[in-house]
Amino acid sequence: MIKTILNTMAICGIAGFMGVMISIGVTLGGYWKSLPPAEFLNWFSTNVQYVSRSIPPVFMVAFIGLAGSIWLSWNTPAFKWWLASGLCIVVVAILTFAFFVPTNTAFASKSIDVAATTAKLNQWLTIHNFRIGFAMVAAILGCIAIKG
Repeated sequence: MIKTILNTMAICGIAGFMGVMISIGVTLGGYWKSLPPAEFLNWFSTNVQYVSRSIPPVFMVAFIGLAGSIWLSWNTPAFKWWLASGLCIVVVAILTFAFFVPTNTAFASKSIDVAATTAKLNQWLTIHNFRIGFAMVAAILGCIAIKG
């Protein structure tokens, strides 16, 4: 029973996390690109907390479920799939802390040069798409782990 709960938390949490990132990238990203750089920085400075608050709840569900699923699949054929799923989420976390946290801080504090804002936002959106891709692969690997 606990295995089913953790497996479900892992896959649903990862899928929810991916959904939040898609929403941010597609909906907000499209809106951000429509704004002149100075207006984007003003918007981001005023509203970053709403973006930042949307990720932790689903990430924590994914993390707890994934950690439990990896632990409980030790010495089973599913272990390699859960471990690979976990590695994908580790990549997402590394990208988040190495790139997105400092870039979001620069946008929010308006410490980035306005002339460099458009290029940095485009880079942000490109790397964000990789995060979405890694989350998608993590969810798929979780489904394979349950099936196998």
